[in-house]
Amino acid sequence: MDVLGSFALILALLTAGYAFFAGIVGIKTRNPLAIRSARRAGLAMFPLVSLAVGTLVYAFFTNNFSLAYVAEHSSLHLPPFYKFAALWSGQEGSLLFWTWLLSIYAFAVLFVNRRKHPELMPYVGMVMAGVEFFFLLLNNFAANPYSILGVVSASGGIHVVAQANGQGLNPLLQYPEMVIHPPMLYLGYTGMTVPFAFALGALLARYPGEKWIHLTRRWMMLAWLFLGCGILLGAHWAYAVLGWGGYWEWDPVENASLMPWLTGTAFLHSVMMQEKRGMLRVWNVWLVFASFLLSILGTFLTRSGVVSSVHAFAQSSIGPWFVSFLVFVVLVCVVAYVKNRDYLRSDNQLDSIVSRESSFLFNNLVLLAAAFAVLWGTLFPVISEAVQGSKISVGPPFFNRVNVPIALFLLLLTGVGPLLAWRKTSLESLRRNFAWPMAGGIAAGVLAYSFGYRELYALVCMVLGVFVVLTVASEFLRGAQVIRSHSGLNFFQSIGRLAMRNTRRYGGYVVHLGIVLVFVGIAGQAFNQQKKMDLPPGSQASIGPYTLYCQNFDTANGPNYTAERATIEVFRGGRPAMMLFPERRFFPDSGVTETMVSIHSTLAHDLYVVYSGPNPQTNLPVIHAYLNPLVKWIWLGGLVMVLGTLLAMLPSRGSAPPGRPEGSGPSAGAVADTESRARSRVLEGAR
Repeated sequence: MDVLGSFALILALLTAGYAFFAGIVGIKTRNPLAIRSARRAGLAMFPLVSLAVGTLVYAFFTNNFSLAYVAEHSSLHLPPFYKFAALWSGQEGSLLFWTWLLSIYAFAVLFVNRRKHPELMPYVGMVMAGVEFFFLLLNNFAANPYSILGVVSASGGIHVVAQANGQGLNPLLQYPEMVIHPPMLYLGYTGMTVPFAFALGALLARYPGEKWIHLTRRWMMLAWLFLGCGILLGAHWAYAVLGWGGYWEWDPVENASLMPWLTGTAFLHSVMMQEKRGMLRVWNVWLVFASFLLSILGTFLTRSGVVSSVHAFAQSSIGPWFVSFLVFVVLVCVVAYVKNRDYLRSDNQLDSIVSRESSFLFNNLVLLAAAFAVLWGTLFPVISEAVQGSKISVGPPFFNRVNVPIALFLLLLTGVGPLLAWRKTSLESLRRNFAWPMAGGIAAGVLAYSFGYRELYALVCMVLGVFVVLTVASEFLRGAQVIRSHSGLNFFQSIGRLAMRNTRRYGGYVVHLGIVLVFVGIAGQAFNQQKKMDLPPGSQASIGPYTLYCQNFDTANGPNYTAERATIEVFRGGRPAMMLFPERRFFPDSGVTETMVSIHSTLAHDLYVVYSGPNPQTNLPVIHAYLNPLVKWIWLGGLVMVLGTLLAMLPSRGSAPPGRPEGSGPSAGAVADTESRARSRVLEGAR
């Protein structure tokens, strides 16, 4: 099977190369046959890479330890559930998984648009084939997952050696969420290729009008959704598995996923200005380019070993490949922009500083400032080592000091934006729309202060959070009242009809509510408590409203580990409340010991208990307990954001498709319409 997998990868590489170069030839010569064959080659990459992935998964399930990758990341005792996760647990397999997801995206884009946009799709297919070609080069030459374990005999021949057992999957990855988190994150990373291909293709083709931006927005929203889910699942994994009591440490790999999410968020806001007013075309193109480049940069940081991270793969020689690819893509983007920048001229200018356009612009600037701060802090150790010869680390204090004020300003804009009108907002409108939401926010802050909450950022977050909730609620209430007065529907039916009339707008408002919940959860970190103590059987300790009584310690056996487990009864107000069972697990195959946290979660707080092992001085068991307020609001906020994004992706009912208002001026590139129509007739035969 390993031979079949290797052959499939080689054939996929040749197919991707053909799709890329045949696409260029077809575009240059306007040859329908070349364009059609390039598209078919692009479609063929998916089954070929799927065959390669299928053979590697088969090797895991049949315990084929003659393959080095299987021997390093699996074992006889590994539960079948985690054999899927082993596919992306190492450098070689994760790159193959990345390539496979990219081939799925390419197949979907080419198949869905096989009879649409004939003047644009050859460029899109060519760009996606080029990216796929790069990753298949890595799969075949830099990180091949089908390397065989072998020994050299006395005669000089190589004999295949199959180990009796493998080293097993990294214990940190043996958690159900890790079967979901990496695929979500990779779907986000690879998904950024699709809007990049549409944006670069539209620029190279000088595609007229705003049609390409509608296509790009939908694919960006999908990638943004997957990336956001991946980030939140990763934060929850860090919280539930690593045992340090937190969920975000500004780790370089965490930052790598956050940066393209921030630029993607900026694009999803500013794209509305291009659709409504024909503005920010240059800005939007470069936001798409930046999101894709940051996705590749994040992959480079994860795999090159230039930064230290608990999430990163082992140091390897793969870094120069990514650096070369990044440089090449940047050059292509710059050249394409310089040659076609006149195509991106805006139709209109900003009419007023107090308008929805200005709120989107400020929103973009804040998001880019946050992305730059994260990028600078992440790369500073690398830069300092290159300049001074010593690596200077930048820790959480820097990121918190810079990004917390930025995030609060962004939260303010989240509430302000819906209250502003396009073009210009009158003072009377501002007074009418801002009065009661701001009053409600200030009242919430005063109430919190009176109850003893004096931490500045947490108070500001509460004021702004209530302000945003009230602004969003006012938008729903006003619209629902109008529908109710005309239709006779009840309140909830009116809300549903309102949301479905403009899913994009009201889905966005739901996403904003989810962001508020996430901010509330993060603000709770200011009130965390923790206590570390020796807790032998029969003793007790208190934290917050809880008393922890240690009943006993015992051992337990899992499918591929043995565990020391504490049995802790938790009392609240003198009454039994729950039982917690924190563990320390030893995995014989890899020789690694890891903790298994026990968490009791409520809307008010999490009781988070870790068994840290015996105290070296006293030999007594050590329990580390945390009381973390409002953490559950982060996960609930993430769920609300997902629901809002799904709503925004649904087609609206009973409303016109988005477009610019009348009188907003001619679309950029209108002078090229005649040429584009002629080009369409030539390329029509490629369908």
